[in-house]
Amino acid sequence: MQIERISLELTDRCDKACWFCYSESQPNGSQSWATEEVVSLVKDCAKNGVRAVSFGGGEPLEHPEWDAIVGELRGQLFRSITTNGIRLDRMWPRLLACQPDKVHVSIHFPQRSAECRRAIEQVERLESAGVAAGINLLVRKTELDAASRAARQLREAGVANDRVVFLPLRRWDTPTPAELAEVAGGRPFQSMTCLTKCAPSERFCAIAADKTAAWCSYTRTRRRLPSLDYEGLRESLDGLGLNFCGGIDDSGLSRSA
Repeated sequence: MQIERISLELTDRCDKACWFCYSESQPNGSQSWATEEVVSLVKDCAKNGVRAVSFGGGEPLEHPEWDAIVGELRGQLFRSITTNGIRLDRMWPRLLACQPDKVHVSIHFPQRSAECRRAIEQVERLESAGVAAGINLLVRKTELDAASRAARQLREAGVANDRVVFLPLRRWDTPTPAELAEVAGGRPFQSMTCLTKCAPSERFCAIAADKTAAWCSYTRTRRRLPSLDYEGLRESLDGLGLNFCGGIDDSGLSRSA
């Protein structure tokens, strides 16, 4: 097992409080990584072959020292941030100072035109400042038309499919892979590795704000890290299963968790 990419939730706080959030983040979330802990862990992971870390949450920009963390890891490995974008504009000077390698802005409600416009404007502003940027577009089965319109809006704005991650909602209201392909305009698109089959990737793992690790961000099959370093991460994953998170199972049929 050689882990190459990790997703790390800096905090379980998020002002948006989406009802479907897989990490159940809330405005009053109480769990966050200490800066020195997360920096030490990620640096040790980088020394042991991990090539990329994606900071999410919760909303990573609600961690009080998110920029210090990202800045401290510059040159260690590829650093990306996934944000809902709500705080991005007011955090602009701090973002430019820490220089992440990439920023993904999430569109959780494609039926809300204002949210789509804001995300497009933020991606354009990031690119103009020399920061690679993309969109995470959440797709729900009952909102396929809205997601298709948002995808067209993105393409018309110059944000092509190679800069968009099409993410099917899990646990509830999950579209099929074919429906996701329709939303993407019948063109090649990016999505999660488990789009067609629930299975772990031994190159990827997810670490939550409560310091538990899993093979997938969505699964509830998790184990606490016995030590905050690469060896502790490997130990927490050793023999860990992966329970189906709900949504589309291997038969292609919708199922609840």
